[in-house]
Amino acid sequence: MVTIFNKEEIAQRAKNGIITVTFTKVNGDTRVMKCTLNSSHLPQQMDIEEQSSRQNDSVLAVWDVEANGWRSFKIANVIEVSD
Repeated sequence: MVTIFNKEEIAQRAKNGIITVTFTKVNGDTRVMKCTLNSSHLPQQMDIEEQSSRQNDSVLAVWDVEANGWRSFKIANVIEVSD
């Protein structure tokens, strides 16, 4: 059975805390990433718009809590999401 993931659902889970996302990278490698969109874990930002004018519905940008940086992945490449 193939699970189809929804960008809004993943984003909401990430806003609630730290989640683990397993996905296939563009180069074909599998990546497991602990990430969040929860404001208590995000770095302080100055003079940056919250949303880009060129939003891409097929990609989600998240804060990688282990690498301490912004990363993104294609929603279509998500294998698993866990809390």
